[in-house]
Amino acid sequence: MTMPLPSTPLHEMLERQLGAGRAHLLLEMFRFGVVGGVGFLVDAGVLLAMLSLGLGPYGGRVVSYVVAASCTFALNRAWTFRAQPKSATPVRQWVLFLALNLIGFACNYGAYAALISSVPLVARFPVLGVAAGSLAGMTGNFLLSRRYVFGAGAAAKAASPPVH
Repeated sequence: MTMPLPSTPLHEMLERQLGAGRAHLLLEMFRFGVVGGVGFLVDAGVLLAMLSLGLGPYGGRVVSYVVAASCTFALNRAWTFRAQPKSATPVRQWVLFLALNLIGFACNYGAYAALISSVPLVARFPVLGVAAGSLAGMTGNFLLSRRYVFGAGAAAKAASPPVH
């Protein structure tokens, strides 16, 4: 069960046009995309810093991804999914977020690695690969995060008694 968000003219218009459930989903997707844009900037900035420190495009990308994923977790928890009941501690949600986002990471890093190894322009400008990878992983990350980290699936898991 979600808590209602404060009503805005945009929210009200979307509810009239789409219905409450679809409007809420659309606004969550929009916020998730904005947070993803911030994550991209963090990811690209940290990658450039790691490259300047000599870590290389692959190792630097692992570091930049973890930093960006931690940033997007915090923003998604505080803004995108703020209406969801908090069913777990932030640390538990962060660990679950990172674990489930490994699926998105596989798509993200796979697209990045394929492009920098096969497209000379992307090899010269690895940030282009970061952008392509970010888009590749975003949909899966949204659905998994919404359901299992911040949504009903997380609440059910947290409420179930431990198995001995």
